[in-house]
Amino acid sequence: MQYRPFGKLGFQVSALGFGAMRLPTVDGVIDEEEATRMIHYAIDQGVNYLDTAYPYHDGAGEAFVGRALKGGYRERVKLATKMPSWLVHSADDFDRYLDEQMERLQVDYLDFYLLHTLNKDHWPRLRDLGVREWAEKAVADGRFGRLGFSFHDDVETFKTIIDEFDWAMCQIQYNYMDVANQAGLE
Repeated sequence: MQYRPFGKLGFQVSALGFGAMRLPTVDGVIDEEEATRMIHYAIDQGVNYLDTAYPYHDGAGEAFVGRALKGGYRERVKLATKMPSWLVHSADDFDRYLDEQMERLQVDYLDFYLLHTLNKDHWPRLRDLGVREWAEKAVADGRFGRLGFSFHDDVETFKTIIDEFDWAMCQIQYNYMDVANQAGLE
């Protein structure tokens, strides 16, 4: 496996990560045996970043990932999940979703917590509800290490969001066949 510096965060991240958005299924349900085999294989080959989110597999993804990381695998990866930004309507929702997600994942610490699918609608609402201040407290009390976001909108919205906070990371959609989609090549 090849590794790269993860920005200014002080560790080497594998060039390939493991995303748990589209795990193998049988009759619409995660094929736990095959998906666990895949995750274990990836980690055994040196993958050290695993990403999931609240809505993946109709809400079953995080609980599955938590089970798959048992037996010492959790300690070998940087784990990220994402707050369902579209479901947050009050500041109380920040803790409610984080607590639920940590319970699903069976962890007491996340390496990364991302605000999922930030765009021109979700970001102003979360910002105005105090998500930055809340995140700083959650980092200070040890629930997660770094705050980031995943992005789905245009370049101008991206520039606005990226300039409003000292983010640890951002996941952007990039399509090699359609470099003009969303923030795209720019």
